Amino acid sequence: MDVYFFDCDKTLYDYDFHKRLPMLAELTGVSQYRLASRWWAGGFERAAEIGEYRTSEEYLAAFAEVTGASLTLGQWQQARKAAMTPIAGAIDALHEAATLGTVSLLSNNPIPFRDSLPVLTPEIVDALQGNDLISAVLGARKPERRIYTRALGRFGVPPEDAILFDDSAANVAGAREVGMHAFQLRRGPDGFDTEGLTEAMRAFAGRDR
Repeated sequence: MDVYFFDCDKTLYDYDFHKRLPMLAELTGVSQYRLASRWWAGGFERAAEIGEYRTSEEYLAAFAEVTGASLTLGQWQQARKAAMTPIAGAIDALHEAATLGTVSLLSNNPIPFRDSLPVLTPEIVDALQGNDLISAVLGARKPERRIYTRALGRFGVPPEDAILFDDSAANVAGAREVGMHAFQLRRGPDGFDTEGLTEAMRAFAGRDR
């Protein structure tokens, strides 16, 4: 069985934090500076991405305690979705990959992200069939070695039967270090190289065994 792992942000969906932060400030009445300096610069989002908060409720309670901003899951989703734009070519590639093997996310994100996939990623959620691996569940962030080995373990496949599509050179290198195939999605003057991604996906599917 081949497994096609896709990063989410800047791979399947373009992501702009500078759209998310103003909306969070508007929804909560807390300044962008306070939110960014307390939560993100304070390291709490990173902690959330490696599983510090096991439920969305725990995440939102910690967010309120740290920043003073009371936030519902619906508001969190609203701000997160405002920062995301589908990358059509990459999403088409994921759907094609789903006809060739198993597709899964492999994304550095906190628990509310996984709980919100039907809202945030309606274009891909059905194709994923519940394969929603995120760092908060796996207890490690890319490019740490253990996130790849744990992801492979979830599907019971050797690394040579898996490929990662990711925008980060470090994440791609981490996947290759454990023996996986990998492709870095780059953005050029004309947009994301989704044609290259599709070619890499097809080459992996058609490789010699």
